[in-house]
Amino acid sequence: MRIIRLYVSLPKTTEAQVIGKQFLRSGTSIGAHYREGHRAKSDADIVNKFETALQELDETDYWLELLVKAQIVPAQKAEPLRKETNELLAIFTTIVTKIKKRMGRI
Repeated sequence: MRIIRLYVSLPKTTEAQVIGKQFLRSGTSIGAHYREGHRAKSDADIVNKFETALQELDETDYWLELLVKAQIVPAQKAEPLRKETNELLAIFTTIVTKIKKRMGRI
């Protein structure tokens, strides 16, 4: 919800809206991939969904970084989201690594 609220608060300039839409898409898809992972039928399917979530998290962090560097969003406003993004990256990485070890792929 914080991603949606940040997007809604962006200026209506072309660059803010273009970057913002990318941020909105990647940021909101993470939850969908997480949910799909919990409904997965196999460890391989879970890994696939959670690795996709990891890609979306990394992309979300990139767009958020770009919004700050372009001075569209103040760094202090973006910092809590960047922190949460990095925490989620660590969590998903740990989950994927443990499942891969269990599967004998690491």
